[in-house]
Amino acid sequence: MGMIQATSIYKSYGDVQVIKGIDLKVDAGEVVSIVGASGAGKSTLLQILGTIEKPDKGHVAIDNQFIENLNNKSLSAFRNNKIGFVFQFHHLFPEFTALENICIPALIGGKPKAAATKKAQELLRFFSLTARADHKPAALSGGEQQRVAVARALINNPAVVLADEPSGNLDSKSAQELHQLFFQLRDEFGQTFVIVTHNQELAQMADRKLTIVDGRFT
Repeated sequence: MGMIQATSIYKSYGDVQVIKGIDLKVDAGEVVSIVGASGAGKSTLLQILGTIEKPDKGHVAIDNQFIENLNNKSLSAFRNNKIGFVFQFHHLFPEFTALENICIPALIGGKPKAAATKKAQELLRFFSLTARADHKPAALSGGEQQRVAVARALINNPAVVLADEPSGNLDSKSAQELHQLFFQLRDEFGQTFVIVTHNQELAQMADRKLTIVDGRFT
């Protein structure tokens, strides 16, 4: 079994069938990109893999854990510990500093504040953001905000990182730096990524590029 194993996934909203029998296996340390037209089902699939949405039919396993076997409380804890999320819009809390934003998932997971802070400081050093630790998001550039968001996704050492249009809101230079960062994380830490993107440069850099058309992989 891979790091991610999805089998015969179906998902509808009302009368609209969005996902139509998708199978997906992603190995540990693999970077997989998913492309397709708007409305093809990319983000819905990512939300199902991230345990945010439940499929109507099918099975999802992450790091050998079948998601349907978890109750709501266990699922929330699993999501916090095993899955990191990166979105197009950074979703940083404006009233908190970069350091505090990075710490939030660790604190939610019950990690002591001192340990969370130490890990966040390590990530800030890795992302060359130490000088920005005490800055709030409004004082950061778009690229810096997104690097803080990636650091936040990594604070709990997740099994997988799911990214939805991660460079869609960045200028070309910042986007290129972010793309290189994903592969640096994979090469140095064996991190597994599934990336939904319209950016063809990023999609082509991945180990595999998958295309969704009308709710199915082509």
